[in-house]
Parts: sequence; C-alpha cells; structure tokens
Amino acid sequence: MSRIALVDDDRNILTSVAITLEAEGFEVETYNDGQSALDAFMQRLPDMAVLDIKMPRMDGMDLLQRLRQKTKTMPVIFLTSKDDEIDEVLGLRMGADDYVTKPFSQRLLVERIRALLRRQEVIAKDDAGEVEESKSLVRGDLTMDPLRHAVTWKGKDVSLTVTEFLLLQALAQRPGFVKSRDQLMDVAYDDQVYVDDRTIDSHIKRLRKKMRTADDDFSAIETLYGIGYRYNEE
Repeated sequence: MSRIALVDDDRNILTSVAITLEAEGFEVETYNDGQSALDAFMQRLPDMAVLDIKMPRMDGMDLLQRLRQKTKTMPVIFLTSKDDEIDEVLGLRMGADDYVTKPFSQRLLVERIRALLRRQEVIAKDDAGEVEESKSLVRGDLTMDPLRHAVTWKGKDVSLTVTEFLLLQALAQRPGFVKSRDQLMDVAYDDQVYVDDRTIDSHIKRLRKKMRTADDDFSAIETLYGIGYRYNEE
C-alpha cells in the first residue's frame, strides 16, 4: 500500500482527496501547512507527496526545495492555481514531477499518482536489474521508453512530466498525422475535467522548450493554426 502525503491549507480539498485516495487503496497522510509536513517528512518519507504551492508557515516551493535536499527521487505533484504558469515552471525546474491545476478532477489526480508510482517502481526495479527489455518508440532522433518514462533526443536525456510525455507520445505514434486539441485533451486529461485550448497550447510550448534543451533546432512538433499539432519525423 503506497503512502501519499497531501499538503494543502484548504481542509475541504484535504478531506475530499483523502477519501478518494483511501477508496483507491492508498494510505493517506494530510497536512495543512508546509512546516508540519516537512517535520513529518524528516522523520519518515512518504512514497509520494501532493503539494499545494501557496500555504502558510512554508509554501510548496520552499517545502519542495527542502525535500529535494533529502531525496531526489520521491515523486512530487504540485497543485497550482488556474493559469499560474510561473509557479508551474518554477516548480518543475525545482524538481516537481508533474502538476495538476485547480479546480481538478480527482480521477485525473489519481491517474497522475498511479502513473508516477508506476514509473518509480520501474526505476527501482531497473536499478536492481529486474526490468525486462521494453519496446521503445523510435521516431528519427526521438526515442521514448514508456515503461521507464524516459525520453532521449539525439542521444540526450529530456525530462518530461507525465502530461508532456503523454502528449509527445500521442503525436509521435503517428508522424505526419494531425492531432486536434480535443484529441490531445483526451490523451492528457480525464474525460470528467474540462480544459481550454490554451492549456494544451501551454503544455506544447513547455514541451518544445524542454526538447530544445537537447537541441536548439528542434522543430519536430508543427502547429497547424486552427487545427492542432503534428509530429514530423526528422
């Protein structure tokens, strides 16, 4: 049973999410500020943490920074305010693994948690030499390993969130074919949560930016204005 720590100063969110996760078979610990969570983490780390960014006593950014001094590998998901791109980018740069924007579907959060725990399990098995060879997706200079949640471009590692990985995978599976924003929403989000076109556009923007850390000339993801996106194999 995986232990999930929820850290948020909104008690309604803590209660409702905890009930959902416990119904899914997780053990849940809740904290309503960053300092109390950090004190507990210094004694015993959970398997994953879900952190709100804006909290009293210690906000999510400070908590993540302190947490990464103790562990580099424990998965962390940020809960961010709607359209708060600055917080999202800073959080990912500091070592968060993914983020979910409020208001959110609890089913979406559960799926993000499961995806990251699966990735963490594979990493642990890989370190122990217990992972069988998985079928990678190769498209030109791009290699994606879904089992390990690993991406390389021209041999260089690129670190993607779960959402970014799913979007890139959806595009790269069928090079030359257009994916509409609605189709990409279906890939990245639970069907019970609505996101507008700008949310997908923001994800694609960040995805391109990360790919360009490996190659300044990366241009495999093409925008078809008013239609969607297409992956062009290079």
